[in-house]
Amino acid sequence: MSHARLLASAAIAACLMFAACGQTSEQAQNEAATTTEVAAATTPGTVGECVDTTVSETGSRLEGVPDSGSSVVYANGTSQVSYDVIEGISHSQTGDSIRLCLVSIPENCPAGDDRGRVYGATNARTGESWTAPDSQHMCGGA
Repeated sequence: MSHARLLASAAIAACLMFAACGQTSEQAQNEAATTTEVAAATTPGTVGECVDTTVSETGSRLEGVPDSGSSVVYANGTSQVSYDVIEGISHSQTGDSIRLCLVSIPENCPAGDDRGRVYGATNARTGESWTAPDSQHMCGGA
């Protein structure tokens, strides 16, 4: 699992734990299951499928190294990363509405290695579009 996805998962878990205060264990578990189902349902699963989400975080590919490329994490847990600086990502802000479409899924990947999905994104506020993978490496790579 990529670093960005781990961070997004941790953030969701923290939100669920905070929201669960005062709830019974069963209520908290039901809410957690519903949140997980919604996140999974809002991630494009087949090529050509699109979903609406928002920007949660943008930055450079390597933290603190501005010219190292671009990265973006969306509210639905999907992320994109590129070795190139992508102007559309650079111009995006937290909360911007994004139309996110699955462009391609790599084939012949080792079991459990789902890296390398390519997504196209369009920012509703800026009108800019870009395409980038969800990982720095394709499945089976480094």
